[in-house]
Formats: sequence, C-alpha cells, structure tokens
Amino acid sequence: MNEDSIKLKKMSKNLSRKMGSLSLFTACGMGAGMNRKEERHGRNNECFERLYDVDQMIGSGGFGTVYAGFRKSDRKLVAIKNVLKNKVTDWKQVDGERVPAEVFYLTRLSHVQGVVRLLDYFEREDSFILVTDRSIPSQDLFDFITSHGALEESLARDFMEQIVRTLISVHKAGIVHRDVKDENVVINLETNRLGLIDFGSAALVKEADFEDFDGTRVYSPPEWVRDGRYQGEAATVWSLGILLYDMVCGDIPFEHDDQILKAQPVLPTSLSKSLKDLIRKCLNLNERERPSLEAILQHPWMNTDSIDLFSTYISSHHEHCTIKARSREQLMFSHSVASVIS
Repeated sequence: MNEDSIKLKKMSKNLSRKMGSLSLFTACGMGAGMNRKEERHGRNNECFERLYDVDQMIGSGGFGTVYAGFRKSDRKLVAIKNVLKNKVTDWKQVDGERVPAEVFYLTRLSHVQGVVRLLDYFEREDSFILVTDRSIPSQDLFDFITSHGALEESLARDFMEQIVRTLISVHKAGIVHRDVKDENVVINLETNRLGLIDFGSAALVKEADFEDFDGTRVYSPPEWVRDGRYQGEAATVWSLGILLYDMVCGDIPFEHDDQILKAQPVLPTSLSKSLKDLIRKCLNLNERERPSLEAILQHPWMNTDSIDLFSTYISSHHEHCTIKARSREQLMFSHSVASVIS
C-alpha cells in the first residue's frame, strides 16, 4: 500500500468517525430514546443527554460503537460506548438489575489499576450506554504501532510489564478478558501508562475449558482453532505472545489458521535472544508448557535493565522507521468463523 493509499484510508476513517457521531444520540428529553422507567441509572436520575455531550466516533467493534465526549458538569473527558441489546449474549446482575456482562465486569474491576474505569451506565430502549474514563492525549496500541513502527525492546518491555500486571489483577478478581490485543490497550501519551479496555468478550474464570470464543481470530490459540476449546490463562498467554511480537516487529505473526496451527513465528535476527525466547514460550503449541502470567514477569528479558525511551520515542522514532500499512479488518477475519468451530 503506497503513501497516497494510506492517507486516503486515514481520511476515510476519520470521516466515518465524524459521521458516526451524528447517528445514535439525540437531544435530551424523555422521548429521546431513554426508557422512562430505567432513567434511574444516571446521576441524580437525569437522562444521559443532560449529563454528557457526545463528539465524534473513535472506534467500533462487534459489541458496539465508541464516541468521544465529556461530562457537562466539569468538562471531564469520557468515552461513550453504545451497546445494542440484540448484540449482547451475556447478561449479569448489578444492584439487582439485568445488565450486559461488561457492566458487571467493569464494576467488579473498579479497584484494578490499568483497567478503564466505568463512570456511569444508562439503559435505552434498544441499547445500553457505558461511560468510561478517557485521557488526552491518548492512542490505542494498534494506532501507535501503525504510526511509529516496531517498538524498541525497552519500550515494549515496559508496556508488556504493565499489561501482564493488569491481567494478573484481573484474573485474581475472577475475570478473564479473552480479547487481549493492541486495539484494546490505550496509551496515555503524557504518562506512558496503559489502560485495558473492552470487556465485551470477558468471562468469569473457571477450571473447566471454555468452549466459546468471541475474541479476535488472529489472536486465538491453536487449541481453539483445532479443537474448539481452551483454558483461560493459557489462551491469555498466547495472546500476549502475539501482542509482544506485534510490538517489536510492527505486525502480528499469523494471519491464517494454518499459520496459527504451526506456531512458527518468523523472528528477526535484530531481536535479542532473550526476547525471542519469551515470544516462543508464549506461543508454544502445547498450552500446558506456556508460562503462567506470573512466570512471564520472572523471565530474564522482563528483568533486563533498560532506559526509558518513551519521552523521545514519539518525537523522533517515526522519522527513521518504515511504516507498514496495517488493517484493522485483517484482525476481524472473523468472529463469525470463530463462533462456528465449537
């Protein structure tokens, strides 16, 4: 893909985001799509439109559409996710009320550092609105890698440690994310802190195998592709192996099922031996031989002294790297195929 094509794709993406913000939210009032009886979810029993302003669309996926916005009372920046009820397959109870499971999980994880914080939720006639924290300037890891190319090992190590520690806390809270990928990691570009988002595919931790998968196919483990089953932590570690490769190589290692089943990533000679060892361990075909999340933190590569390059990375690295065109669509190829093989 040449430079003009990349620019055209970015312009199209930005236009679709701006147009998307006009479609779902209307002026405030009892007749503006808010269920009169269910209005109680909002602060002071006010409807969503009185509390928040909605800006352009900033993302979309299988479970909903996300918009930028702010809270009117204090101009706090927020992300606003609209989840259609007919897309929700898992429901839980919060304060005695039936809500999408994502609301339950985010409520349960409100104490976990590194997980996006749920501020509010509202029920409409055909959807739920989830309001979460949003920082500026920020960028998801997919866009960050697309813009700046493969990361230096020191920066990838810092990001990997943050993600693993967050996932350990998530698992200790009894929840498995099940869709760990670059699009679901948001970087605060001022503090270098990461946030894990989108718990729409999450589930409660269990000892038995999972036999359903709503995550992203190219991040799914071989045991799911082959047998339609997987263990929660082992699958998470596989996804982390894909993510780590993505960070240090600039793209994911596998795009097709046959590549996933072979689990033979092409590792550049420029990577350190210790890093290549960790990637191979996480992408072990035998799920029982993959390291635990805690063991990843103890791996030699994770404990190598490094210099924090983040402050200079954004301003200088993109001038010297080759930017590889990446498509979000390739990561979605597809949820429908994944749901059939079980």
